[in-house]
Amino acid sequence: MSTPPPEGPLPYKCTPVFDENTLPATLRKEHRTKPGVWGVIRVLDGRLRYQVLDPASETILDPDCPGLVLPDQPHFVEPLGPMRMQVEFYDRMPVHAAG
Repeated sequence: MSTPPPEGPLPYKCTPVFDENTLPATLRKEHRTKPGVWGVIRVLDGRLRYQVLDPASETILDPDCPGLVLPDQPHFVEPLGPMRMQVEFYDRMPVHAAG
């Protein structure tokens, strides 16, 4: 019996896995994806604060709660102690983006 294909689009690019020490400064301050690019922040271990600036919101991400980044939306992240995370990039809205 074969496994059915995954639902929805697959990421076209993924960042390396970052931890609280290797998370780049550019992700810790305001930044945004390009128009037409969605991101999914996947926390592999620990917790991460995901701050969206417009419209203003804050979410604590963990392995059970990924974060959806909308195209061209200003945001930043902040580690909450030891953590590991990765960002996936999509050219359309991911189906299972947020938990």
